[in-house]
Amino acid sequence: MTENKVIETKAISKYFYDPIKFQVIKDIDMSINHGEFVSIVGKSGCGKSTLLYLLSTMDTDYEGQLFLNNELITGKTDAELAKIRNEKIGFVFQFHYLLSEYNVLKNVMLPGLKLNKFSEKEIENSAMEHLKTLDMQDQALKMPNQLSGGQKQRVAIARALINNPLIIMGDEPTGNLDKKNSDLVFDIFKKLTLEKKQTLLIVTHDNDFAQKTNRIITMEDGKIIL
Repeated sequence: MTENKVIETKAISKYFYDPIKFQVIKDIDMSINHGEFVSIVGKSGCGKSTLLYLLSTMDTDYEGQLFLNNELITGKTDAELAKIRNEKIGFVFQFHYLLSEYNVLKNVMLPGLKLNKFSEKEIENSAMEHLKTLDMQDQALKMPNQLSGGQKQRVAIARALINNPLIIMGDEPTGNLDKKNSDLVFDIFKKLTLEKKQTLLIVTHDNDFAQKTNRIITMEDGKIIL
């Protein structure tokens, strides 16, 4: 594997000020290489989701430096960051956040339409390919409320893939799923890493899930301890 870093942080720290100044992320240096499948674990409140939001550029209130694909991201404008997020980062959350007024296919297409790099037809074809990869092509014209929890999460993964992101970030993506569906989502992620060299960074409290990833980052009290 080449050592090209998809994400790197230099001395990243974050404070909350409510009601008093409290350091929630402490001086973190870390990097994720292309094609790695990495999980972040730690007790509730240790800062893992906060760190993910910093790495995803959704939270810009921090000290230190963040690099994405060797480009310094710290200090960019909100508009620049929104474009970077849409183009380079795919998100899968604990809740699928599918839009109920659109069918499955349209939900998957939305970030592609927003990026506006390809024609609507090309985006539709790409969306169908991703749904096929996830064995969801038969559900393309259904509405989200007609799907099971596991199916919704697969649609959310297809949506995260639509712009061929550098990295997919997940915040407890199996948190609402039973064991069978959690294993299914893990297998999808693993397949993406092996076959498409997709980089994945997943915050999870599911130990079984974490143990099967390439590398585990363990956090405690705002620091990486392993």
